[in-house]
Amino acid sequence: MTPREMLKKLISFNTVSDRSNLELISYVEDYLASHGVESVRVPDETGTKAALHARIGPPIDGGVVLSAHTDVVPVTGQNWSSDPFSAWEEDGRLYGRGSADMKGFAATVLAKVPDFVAADLKRPIHVALSYDEEVGCFGAPPLVRDLLARGPRPRFAIVGEPTNMKVVTGHKGIAVFRTTVRGHPAHSSQLHRGVSAISAAAKLITWLDARTAENRAAADPDCPFEPPYSTLHSGVIKGGEAHNITAQNCEFVTDIRLLPGDSAERWIAAYKSFIETDVLPDMLAISTDCAISVEELAYVPGLSEETDGIAEAEVRRLTGDNGRHVVVYATEGGIFQEHGLSTVVCGPGSIDQAHQADEFIELAELDRCASFLDRLVTGLS
Repeated sequence: MTPREMLKKLISFNTVSDRSNLELISYVEDYLASHGVESVRVPDETGTKAALHARIGPPIDGGVVLSAHTDVVPVTGQNWSSDPFSAWEEDGRLYGRGSADMKGFAATVLAKVPDFVAADLKRPIHVALSYDEEVGCFGAPPLVRDLLARGPRPRFAIVGEPTNMKVVTGHKGIAVFRTTVRGHPAHSSQLHRGVSAISAAAKLITWLDARTAENRAAADPDCPFEPPYSTLHSGVIKGGEAHNITAQNCEFVTDIRLLPGDSAERWIAAYKSFIETDVLPDMLAISTDCAISVEELAYVPGLSEETDGIAEAEVRRLTGDNGRHVVVYATEGGIFQEHGLSTVVCGPGSIDQAHQADEFIELAELDRCASFLDRLVTGLS
């Protein structure tokens, strides 16, 4: 199969993150088996999703991981020109959900499997497909742990998110948490007898915004990220029952976009300290029913730029790209790096097309990725 044929096939599997990806995983298992390649499933706790990894080449240390996620974002509410799960080509582009983010890379890697098998590889190629990247990178940690536990140990990893085949050596991390506030209801004309969960939430959000402002003021002008500081942002909030009742309940969700090396733990610890010392005591003084809880929902580590990184050197050699590129969106790259593998992000397509209606990838990008993989095989042979 050509990369575009494989991409059309992968797009045909509706793997929006709230659905199972097992149909796609089964297809890939059968495809790999047809070329004599054994694969390993790493199921989630529910058994409705799975990651997959496979080794092609000798069972020795020193190979490379080619990594992609299988899930895609929803299409609900988007105005697509055609069925988003039935790919179509037009004007040198291939359209469909996941075409850029990031089934384009997965498809090109899978299409090249016969060439990987036929090559006289001196070091192995590991293919790694995860799930639930779009909702918190939940599938990658167990996948990476299983791959490394089984061995052999790869030398470096390439995460094929869409970078227009540029070598991305750093990205921000993410910490996501939900704050739930329970106040005490009272008639709004007797405000002194009630505790508004909304007002308490407003204090907390204001504190989070102030931290972003402090980070902005202290930003390093030489930092390559845009913006060049960690940000704390609350994007979802709900609460209250009526305009004339002090709100009994309010909850909101916050994400922190962390510079590589910044600590989510320190921000959350400082936030909880502010709750305990500056917000909750005044609430409890009116009603002991009041409470504030913080639930950590997801954490994705950033990808740090490496000094003399193996992955960077190898992928720069293969692409010819010597520019410095970092991105503010998160990937599974930080997870591979956190497990001790030198890692870069490099793949076909543009992040500008990701998550959009009529998502597409330029066919020329698939060709560039295929040529890149051919050069990779030559280097491993």
